[in-house]
Amino acid sequence: MKTTIDKAGRVIIPAAIRARLGLVPGPVDIVIEGVDVRITAITPNQLGERNGRMVITADGPTLNADDIRELRLADQR
Repeated sequence: MKTTIDKAGRVIIPAAIRARLGLVPGPVDIVIEGVDVRITAITPNQLGERNGRMVITADGPTLNADDIRELRLADQR
């Protein structure tokens, strides 16, 4: 099955695949494997609580203020 990536970098996962896998709107984990991209729904055991807020536990690099600013700007483009 084919789909496209829009100008904002979003990928539409066809309804048939979402229904088959039980995917619902919410956070996902994206992993690069060679030249492939793997998208995994975040399960409840990957959620934690810190200072009264729900957080997603991650093994990736730590983001600094500049990284976060760049991500926010990219999201507004």
